[in-house]
Amino acid sequence: MVATAAIIGAAATTTGAFAAAPAAPSPKPAPASQAMKALPSAPVEKVIVTYKSQAPEAGSNAAAKTDTAEKAAKTGERLAFERRLSGGGALVDLGDSATTQDVNEVMAAFRADPSVATVEPDIRAYAMAVTPNDTDYAKQWDLVEATGGMNVPSAWDKTTGSGVTVAVIDTGYAAHSDLASNVVAGYDFISSSADARDGNGRDADSKDEGDWNATAGECGTGSTASSSSWHGTHVAGTIAAVTHNSKGIAGIAYNAKIQPVRVLGKCGGSSSDIADAITWASGGTVSGVPANPTPAKVINLSLGGASSTCPSVYQTAINGAVSRGTTVVVAAGNSNANTSGFTPANCSNVITVASTNRAGARSYYSNYGTLVDVSAPGGETRNATDTPGTVTTPENAIYSTLNSGATTQSTENYKPYQGTSMAAPHIAGLAALMKSAKSTLTPAEIESAIKSNARPLPGACTGGCGSGIADAAKTVNSVTGTTQPGTVFTNANDVTISDNTTVSSSIAVTGRTGNAPAALKVGVDIKHTWRGDLVVDLVAPDGTVRNLKASSSSDSADNVLATYTVDASSEVANGTWKLQVRDVATGDTGYIDSWSLTF
Repeated sequence: MVATAAIIGAAATTTGAFAAAPAAPSPKPAPASQAMKALPSAPVEKVIVTYKSQAPEAGSNAAAKTDTAEKAAKTGERLAFERRLSGGGALVDLGDSATTQDVNEVMAAFRADPSVATVEPDIRAYAMAVTPNDTDYAKQWDLVEATGGMNVPSAWDKTTGSGVTVAVIDTGYAAHSDLASNVVAGYDFISSSADARDGNGRDADSKDEGDWNATAGECGTGSTASSSSWHGTHVAGTIAAVTHNSKGIAGIAYNAKIQPVRVLGKCGGSSSDIADAITWASGGTVSGVPANPTPAKVINLSLGGASSTCPSVYQTAINGAVSRGTTVVVAAGNSNANTSGFTPANCSNVITVASTNRAGARSYYSNYGTLVDVSAPGGETRNATDTPGTVTTPENAIYSTLNSGATTQSTENYKPYQGTSMAAPHIAGLAALMKSAKSTLTPAEIESAIKSNARPLPGACTGGCGSGIADAAKTVNSVTGTTQPGTVFTNANDVTISDNTTVSSSIAVTGRTGNAPAALKVGVDIKHTWRGDLVVDLVAPDGTVRNLKASSSSDSADNVLATYTVDASSEVANGTWKLQVRDVATGDTGYIDSWSLTF
């Protein structure tokens, strides 16, 4: 049987079918933020003195301290030799009460010394990322707000997505000036010319021809007449809308490229077409289709259908994409049901994304469950008890690029949509930021870092929302930082836990000095029904075992999703650490999904 997928752009209106009803237009935009700000003026508190190579102060800290004391006596300032810099200079502290005149006098005194080569102030540097001047940036609470947002701007100092292509496998592309310069050639994989509405089936033109339905029932029992959604264009804007161009919105990975791959037309799209699109987008070979000249390193699938299992045609295509180094991000679905019944969200090797609202709680429509990996802003424009179709707070949806045409393309515009379709591209954009910042990252490492650095939902989540709301800046910092305190080591390879067995997963820690911390953080994500069956231990490199979780015959809840703190200060940090899991009963099984050590 051929599975049919639909877009996941708004709350579900029928079981197993996903509608794309947009929220109402948002209110008048707030004034645009100032694009450039003057750098703050900080007082100079220290100077850097470099001595000539033959001077004793050049190699002796004691001599440098003596010279500093002599300059203090000469100028009447309170000076202190602080330390030797890596380049050989001496850092001299003037204190926080030094005036500009004091600094000038001290520098003049050092310059007058024939043994001094140079003296210069220890000036401050500031992050060069600036607030976007895009006119509707103020509407993008999903990027910036502390409660429900994803902390995106703080990641832009390190990465903006350059060099990464993100494939949006969706309805295609509706021309938009806030996206155009970031769009690369895609492909139309809809094999039925009637569904494609372009008269020729598959071709190299990924133009969105519209997914409107003229009459109720046209696409099966329960389907309704609807206008075109321009869904793929909305998704694309969240990922990589052009930024700092004084118009519209800011994209999460605004220097990444978008590759529109069309699979959804009239009445959705088929699993066979979608699977071929996944293969092609990731650089694989599809019979009869030219090779992709710009393979994507991230794929966004904001689509889905009802299925209790992942179809093999999907899983094969996804596995192939991941093997080629492409991260696959999938929307969890909008039926307020367990994700296990919806595909491709229930496939392996994907990052499945649930939706949260502006208050940081699970959106009432979002699917949930143990297969959800992480959550991201998807918006919510009404209460669950309101009449379907009611829109009370359009400003609480996700604002992005769109088109005004009811059926065929007309003028470009922007509108707020809600749905797990809107949550998934937030994670796709984050994956692009990470891949741009560190090109060697594998899909497993990207998934693990996103999950390990997510924050707990500040609002409620019934049913399971994965590791929490993704934090863009924290995640990017975790993959770009050096091995310093706060570094996260992860293993995201699945390890099956069978009945009455003991299994382990290893992490090799390198680059540390000395012992592990007294507050070593151990993040654990185990998928397992009846978690009371499990004993979880941390095994240090020298074999020392520390118990993290005991078994309990009365704990019938699913999964172990927790962060444990252990005193590991007696252990050498470098070496192979193991998470050891023992199943003490029969009847329930699962797997280690991922785990981490934070030093």
